[in-house]
Amino acid sequence: MKQKLTLLLLALTVAMGMRAQLVIYPSGLKTNMPHNDDYTVRIRVPGREWQDVFEYNVQVDMDKVQDASMVQFDMSSTVEVMVKKNNGTVREVDIRPLNNGIAYKQIQNAIFFTLDKPQYLSIEFNGDRLHNLHLFANPLETETYAEAQEGVMFFGPGVHRPKDLPNNQIRIPSNTTVYLAPGAVVKAKLLIDKAEHVRIIGRGILDHPIRGIEITDSKHVWVEGITVVNPDHYTVFGGGSSDITIRNLKSFSCKGWSDGIDMMCCRDVTIENVFMRNSDDCIALYNHRWNWWGGSGNITVQNSILWADIAHPINVGGHGDPISEQGEVIENITFRNIDILEQDEDDPPYQGCMAVDCGDRNWVRNVLFENIRVENIQEGRLFYIKVRFNEKYDKQPGNGIDGITFRNITYTGVGENPSVIQGLDKNHLVKNVTFENVTINGEQMKELKDVTTNEFIEGISFIK
Repeated sequence: MKQKLTLLLLALTVAMGMRAQLVIYPSGLKTNMPHNDDYTVRIRVPGREWQDVFEYNVQVDMDKVQDASMVQFDMSSTVEVMVKKNNGTVREVDIRPLNNGIAYKQIQNAIFFTLDKPQYLSIEFNGDRLHNLHLFANPLETETYAEAQEGVMFFGPGVHRPKDLPNNQIRIPSNTTVYLAPGAVVKAKLLIDKAEHVRIIGRGILDHPIRGIEITDSKHVWVEGITVVNPDHYTVFGGGSSDITIRNLKSFSCKGWSDGIDMMCCRDVTIENVFMRNSDDCIALYNHRWNWWGGSGNITVQNSILWADIAHPINVGGHGDPISEQGEVIENITFRNIDILEQDEDDPPYQGCMAVDCGDRNWVRNVLFENIRVENIQEGRLFYIKVRFNEKYDKQPGNGIDGITFRNITYTGVGENPSVIQGLDKNHLVKNVTFENVTINGEQMKELKDVTTNEFIEGISFIK
């Protein structure tokens, strides 16, 4: 009887949520996390009263850690937004990604704009990208819970700490839905190990865990809606796992090796509608490392925003099995409809907004970059396609790269280092790289102009 009542309440909650147009959370704005007073943000459905949202303090940029701001809310119809800068005058405003075309009206130190659909934005006053406002307009939740029940691990509003010390982790068994309610702050890693049919959903926050979510030797895993703030290591790590879906995830990190999403020897992975601002690779796809072997394949990253304060927005092809004669393959990888807001990497071997960096006897095959918009490169390169031997990370050189397509790529910055396309030697080549409608500052790419190459590449083509 209790289970039937709980299901009925759940159905009513979902129905009410679907009728709502704007959801501000958590209740009473009691977030149990630090506030940032740089901005005042209010939201409303047109014609209704303004509602305050909580301005979280989030830290960014490992070079010199800075305090930025973040707000979140859910919406299902048009909303109006007010952002007021509380300190200093306003000379200029950028709302990025610029491709979204958000128009605003300025009144003194406040701007007003309208959103007609959920989206993730960076709002920057006077060119300041280190103390900006990250605005996450989420879609409405379609599944909520009010308590723990069979098959549901529930984290309600408030701070939650793990009982598994000193590991600081919460182990998730098979056939479990983990629900982080709005206002939930979980100070732990969520570990999915040798499990299947696991979902992590909600609007809560993982705050300063050792790692955010770790998925090892598992399958049929779904992650949606939560935010991860400054993990000591990865936001999401996948090792030897398959059938993984990651949607509407938001991430900040400002520490060494605090990657966004790293997958090692994983297959059948979909990553979409994520916002990653990380002080290491935002998305990294690797083969063998530690306990995982067997190669990688069928991975799609799409409809997302990437911001690398350090290292690569996209990095494919590192770490492999150096002992095997034949090596491992990473293949059938797609990056589609992505806005890269920034790359800032001082060390030339680790530059490249779109990097295919093949080492450790790996083969990299059939990688598509499509509809990618790169707005700015502080220090870095646009493309980096290389068969390498990097003594710091590799025990053997990469075997080869075959079949890389860049389609509908735009870049609008200046002052970057030249892109790179290089094989290692006559036995370790880069082959069959296609540039189709690649535009750099309004000029279509028709040749390998301003690209560093060598004689170990073949099959480079250009399509209008």
